[in-house]
Amino acid sequence: MAAYEAVIGLEVHVQLATASKLFCSCPTTFGQPANANVCEVCSGMPGALPVPNRQAVHFAALVGLATNCAINTRSIFARKNYFYPDLPSGYQISQFELPICEHGHLEVDVDGRRKRVGITRIHMENDAGKNIHAQGENLSYVDLNRAGTPLVEIVSEPDMRSAAEAVAYLKALYNIVTYLGVCDGNMEEGSFRCDANVSLRPVGTEPFGTRTELKNLNSFRNVQRAIEYEIARQQDVLDDGDKVVQETRLYDAVKNTTASMRSKEEAHDYRYFPDPDILPVDITEEEMTRWRAEMPELPHVRMARFVVMAGLPEAEAEVLVQSRGLADFFEAAAAKADPKKVANFVLGPLLRECNARGLSAADPSAWAMKPEALAELVRLVDGGTISAKIANDIFGDIFEQGVMPEAYVKEKGLVQISDTSALEAAVDEVIAANPAEVEAYRGGKTKLISFFVGQIMRATKGKANPALVNELLAKKL
Repeated sequence: MAAYEAVIGLEVHVQLATASKLFCSCPTTFGQPANANVCEVCSGMPGALPVPNRQAVHFAALVGLATNCAINTRSIFARKNYFYPDLPSGYQISQFELPICEHGHLEVDVDGRRKRVGITRIHMENDAGKNIHAQGENLSYVDLNRAGTPLVEIVSEPDMRSAAEAVAYLKALYNIVTYLGVCDGNMEEGSFRCDANVSLRPVGTEPFGTRTELKNLNSFRNVQRAIEYEIARQQDVLDDGDKVVQETRLYDAVKNTTASMRSKEEAHDYRYFPDPDILPVDITEEEMTRWRAEMPELPHVRMARFVVMAGLPEAEAEVLVQSRGLADFFEAAAAKADPKKVANFVLGPLLRECNARGLSAADPSAWAMKPEALAELVRLVDGGTISAKIANDIFGDIFEQGVMPEAYVKEKGLVQISDTSALEAAVDEVIAANPAEVEAYRGGKTKLISFFVGQIMRATKGKANPALVNELLAKKL
């Protein structure tokens, strides 16, 4: 069997978090009653004139800046002609010959290797509506609430060679658009979704093979599984001496298979032409200067800074920057306590509590705990007021109730015992109660020290200062 190389490109659709649609004032609120957010423009009524949403232009330019693109200060909307029931105008308003952003790239790490993925273009377009096929009825309905919702489509170069590289690139894009605040990143609601173009070619050859387009990829896991399946399917086709058909295929996440959906269109099939109802989009130099100035620190830059600031491994820093909200929370707490110890609490107990309570780790505004409380908890441990065990035991209460740790531990009588005379009695009692273990320890089984520490901690309900306990045991044993 011949050895093949996968060639993969992604088309990522990002719903822009504007309050209104791309060409009208209808709201973009998700979950409204069917056809509640519809007007003459987004329903494609004759004579209605679309007017571009300036906020959408702004957001699209920010995405371009964050992905190292050239920003075209003049871009043109075009009509992309195709006919679906949920496309009321009979065409989609998109961009073709002159998109808002071009010629960018992202660098991602995959299996310890740095990979550069080129970005061909980023263009603005409006979304279609939604077809609803009623079960048990020989009827279909159309909900136009999504019609006209502003999107940017980010088209990569065919630079990826594995499903892992595709997922790494997709996650990098996801982090960028959510950091920028231009997209809420809700993949279940379709705010962030992608199509994957996959082909195979013999290793060492330059020409591309025949590609298929994979639809219905609404999670990172599905992207990985769909691409892996399609690579294996195409290899089987080629090994059998057959030809891969250029087509659009639908991914079934339940069966983990792809199935033919329709033949794949080419650009000329859409008969693009400039939309005569929409003027070119011009961006002034003053706007570009202002938009560049408002760019936040991007995830990969922030991760590198956290590695240095807190002495973290890259893998841990990467978790901290998965969302801007979590990164901001960590940084606010780390400004008031030891960054490394703050990170340990965030990556351990905090994420544990979020998971247990069904809370998003990306949205600290939904938590009762504030960064100041986490910083104070770290300082209490550092200062010997409470032990690390007590801090871990009470973390759930602090997180849920939003109380300040110092007041809480005093109220509950959890302040650590650091008085030598107060601890000596407990140490003496434990030694007296365990003569066999004492003899074994003195006979060379020094690992029994943890047994004695545990017994003393139990006797003091976890309030004994562990360092002082070890010091007293060293003297008395």
